[in-house]
Amino acid sequence: QVEVVESGGGLVQPGGSLRLSCVASGGIFSTFAAGWYRQAPGEKYQAVATITDSNETKYSDYVKGRFTISRDNSKNTVYLQMNDVKREDTAVYYCNVPLGVRGSWGKGTQVTVYS
Repeated sequence: QVEVVESGGGLVQPGGSLRLSCVASGGIFSTFAAGWYRQAPGEKYQAVATITDSNETKYSDYVKGRFTISRDNSKNTVYLQMNDVKREDTAVYYCNVPLGVRGSWGKGTQVTVYS
């Protein structure tokens, strides 16, 4: 069973940056695809970005050009670099490893964009 822990959230002003981290334990991390999702208050879960075991990436239109997903297999970690954040990026961000409904989810990390 894979366990996932997200970190790196916090308060940030519009236009600022944050880097989220997701550490996964259990299983062979290098063989997993992974993804970041988010949920704003009163809203449904929204896919943010995904990365395959061969580092192919996909982004939602909401974050394309501003966010970057990456991974470090030596640290069993997936990152989400958030640049030029906007108020609508305010949400709890969750990591999913391995990617998919049978994958594991962490408790999330809160990102709040304020001015």
